[in-house]
This record gives sequence, structure tokens and C-alpha cells, in this order.
Amino acid sequence: MSKSEVSENRLTLPQVKKLLETIGEENLDQFQRRTFDYVSKFSKTEPEKAEDLLQKLTKDYEIDEVEAVQIINCMPQTVDELRVFLAGGKKIIEAQKLSQISELLNESRLLK
Repeated sequence: MSKSEVSENRLTLPQVKKLLETIGEENLDQFQRRTFDYVSKFSKTEPEKAEDLLQKLTKDYEIDEVEAVQIINCMPQTVDELRVFLAGGKKIIEAQKLSQISELLNESRLLK
């Protein structure tokens, strides 16, 4: 038996939607269809913007990837809402940076 390497990637909801779209809706099994329905309803930004946001949050603002993915999935609208996602973190982020992150999220949000 050969050994295979398994890697894990954290994906935002818009990235999952894009991935499922590449498979094609007619080729999805029942669980993939449910997932596609869910991500279609709850994605709050475009996949490309989500990828950019993920890079900015992890690199520029030094937010853990797990927290950054959750922030992008929920897209909090205010600094107070944003603090909820960062409350369990080991480091404290300045209020000015939180405001910048909030503005960045509001610029990237889908208008519905």
C-alpha cells in the first residue's frame, strides 16, 4: 500500500460556490447540491474578492486563517460585530485597524 499525502485547505463560502460551479450543477450529488444551495444563499461577496480579503486579512492584518475565513463568511458590518470574531485571539488588534478591516469588508460586500 502506498502512502498518500493529504492536505487541508480552508475555503470561504464564495470559494466553495466557485468550486462547485466548476463541477457543473448537473453533475452534483445530493449533498453537493445542498451545499451549493447554501453557499449561493449565504455568500456575501464574490470569490475573487474573498480570496483577496483572505490574503489581506492574513498578511496585512496578521489575523489567523481560521478567523479570517469566518470573518469573510459572515462579513460583519461594524467594528463591534468584527470584535466577536477576534475575541478568542491571542493578540489585541488596535481600534484603528479594526475600522480599516470593517471598511475593507464593507467595500467588498455584495449589494442585495
